[in-house]
Amino acid sequence: MPTYTSRNEVPVQEKWNLSDIYADVSKWEEDYQLIEQMAKELKKFDGEINDGNSLYLYLKQGEELSFHFNKLYAYAMLQVDENTRATAAQALQDRAKQLSVKVSAATSFFMPYLLSLDEEILKGYIKAEEKLAYFAEDLWESFRYKTHVLSKEQEELLSQLGEALSAPSNTFGMINNADIRFGEVTGEYGEPVELTRGMYAKLIEDEDREKRREAYKAYYQPYVQLKNSIASTLSAAIKNNVTIAKIRHYPSALEKALFGDKVPKEVYENLIQTTRNNIAPLHQYTRIRKEKLNLDELRQYDMSVPLVSGVKQVISYEEAYETMCKALAPLGEDYVGILKEFKDARYIDVRETPGKRSGAYNLGVYGVHPFILLNHQDDLDSLFTLVHECGHGVHSRLSSAHQPQITARYSIFVAEVASTVNEVLLINYLLKNEKDADVRSHLLNHFIDQFKGTFFTQVMFAEFEMKTHEMAEKGQPLNVEVFNQTYEQLFRDYNGDEMVFDEEVKYGWSRIPHFYRPFYVYKYATGFASAIHLATNILEGDKETLHSYLEFLKSGSSDYPLELLKKTGVDLTTPYPIENSLKRFGELVEEFSNI
Repeated sequence: MPTYTSRNEVPVQEKWNLSDIYADVSKWEEDYQLIEQMAKELKKFDGEINDGNSLYLYLKQGEELSFHFNKLYAYAMLQVDENTRATAAQALQDRAKQLSVKVSAATSFFMPYLLSLDEEILKGYIKAEEKLAYFAEDLWESFRYKTHVLSKEQEELLSQLGEALSAPSNTFGMINNADIRFGEVTGEYGEPVELTRGMYAKLIEDEDREKRREAYKAYYQPYVQLKNSIASTLSAAIKNNVTIAKIRHYPSALEKALFGDKVPKEVYENLIQTTRNNIAPLHQYTRIRKEKLNLDELRQYDMSVPLVSGVKQVISYEEAYETMCKALAPLGEDYVGILKEFKDARYIDVRETPGKRSGAYNLGVYGVHPFILLNHQDDLDSLFTLVHECGHGVHSRLSSAHQPQITARYSIFVAEVASTVNEVLLINYLLKNEKDADVRSHLLNHFIDQFKGTFFTQVMFAEFEMKTHEMAEKGQPLNVEVFNQTYEQLFRDYNGDEMVFDEEVKYGWSRIPHFYRPFYVYKYATGFASAIHLATNILEGDKETLHSYLEFLKSGSSDYPLELLKKTGVDLTTPYPIENSLKRFGELVEEFSNI
C-alpha cells in the first residue's frame, strides 16, 4: 500500500476534481458576492409578501440562493477536508459560515410570516398563482412546525446565534482532525513512530497482541489527556440541543430530532429495547472471541483482530473497485455504469495524507455530482467502506437526476439503507465466490464484526445519546465522570461480562464525532435492518423488490422516510425488521461457532 507524505504525491486519478464546482477561487468569490446580494434582495420581501405572486417570487429566489450557497459551502468544506491544516481553506470555510449567518438573518422573517397566515389565505395564494404548485407541498409541510416557530424577533436572534451554537461541534472537529497527535508505537525496525489513524486501523487487527495493546494505548492517549476539554465541548453540544428544544416547545430533544422525518419516538425506543431483548447472540460472540483467541482475559484491543489466523487480504484500490462492480451487478447495468463513472470522472478522493479529514463520507452537490472522501488502506475494511460510500453516492446521483431541487436531498434516516444494501450484496458475493475454507471463515467473521459495528455499536451510541440528553433535561450535571460512568455501563451491557476493562474503555465517548450530530447514529441500525430485508429479496431474484428499491433511490425526499421504506416492503413502525436482523445475526454467530 502506498504511503504519502503530502497530497501532491497522490496520483491525480485518485483525487477528486473540485473544479467541477468552481473552475477556481475567483469563481467562488463571484458566487459569494452574488449570494450576498441575493440575501439583501430576499430581505426586501420582509413585510411585502401579500399575494400569491410575491410569495412565489420570494420562494423562487430563495431556491436560487440555496443552489448557489450549497455549491459555495461544499467547495470550501471539501478543500478543508483535503487538509484541515490549510489556513487558506479554513478562511474560505469561515467566510462561508459567516455568509450562512447573513442568509439566515435575511430570511428569518419568513417562517413566522408563513405560519401567521390563515390556512384559507394560503390556499387562496396557491390557487391564484399556479406556479406555487411547485412549492405547495413544502409550504403545507411547514405548517407542521407552527407550534415550534418563534416570533420574528426571536427567530432573528436565534439566527444570529447560529455560529455560536455550532461552536462545540466545530471545536471538537478541530481537536479531532487538526490538533490531536497520537502517542508513539514501535516501528518496523524497533524505532518509535507516531501513530496515525490509518496505522491504528491496521495495528488494532494485528495478530501480535502486544502491538494491539501498544496501538490501543497510544490511540487513546490524547483523548484521555484532553478528557476535560472534550467533555466540555460535548456537554455544551448536548445542552445546546436541549435548550433549543425547550425554546421551540418540543417535549424533548429526541422528539425535536425526530420531528422532521415524522418518526415517532417509539421507533427509536423500540430499536433500543428490541436490541436489548435480543442481545444474547452478541454476548455469545464475545465468548467465542475469547475462546478462539485462547485468552485468559479478553480486552477491548482484542475485539477487532480477525479470529481466523493466517488470513490477511491485501486488496488494492483498483481490485476493490472491480470487486465492487461485480458484487453490485444484481442492482443492474445502469447502477454499475454509474459506479464506473464515479471513478473515471474523479468523484472520489482516495488516499490518506497528512492533515486530511479522517473517516469517509459522501457529499451530494445538487447540479454538480456526488463527492466521496476515503482514506483507503488496501484492505477488506477499505473495500467495505468504498462499497458503503458509493451506495450513498449513487443514491445522491439518482435522487438529483430524478427529483427537482426541492425534493432531491434525501433524509439521513433513509441514507444508510442504500449504503448497507451494498455491503450485504458485497459479503454475499465474496462468500459465494471464495472456495478457500479459511478465507470463507475470515469473511464470515468480518461480516459478523461489520454487523456488530453497524448495528449493535450504533444502538449503544444511540442509547448513550438518549441517556445523556435526558440527564441534561433533568438539570443533572454532564462532565467527565458522568460520561465515563454512562458509557462504561452501556459497554458492559452490550458486550457482556467476558471482558476485562482497561482504563481507556470508559473514555470511548470522547472520540465519537457523531455525538455532535444529535440522534443521528440510530439511523445506521434502522438502515441496516431495512437493508437486510431488501438485499435478501434482491438476491433471491425478487424483481418487484429490485424495482421498488431502485425507485426508492430515485425518490429523494418526495415522501416521509418511513413511507418511502414502506413502499419497498419495510415497515419500521413494527419490531419485525429489527427482530429479523437480530435473528440473522444469531444465525451467523451460530454458524461461525461451529467452524
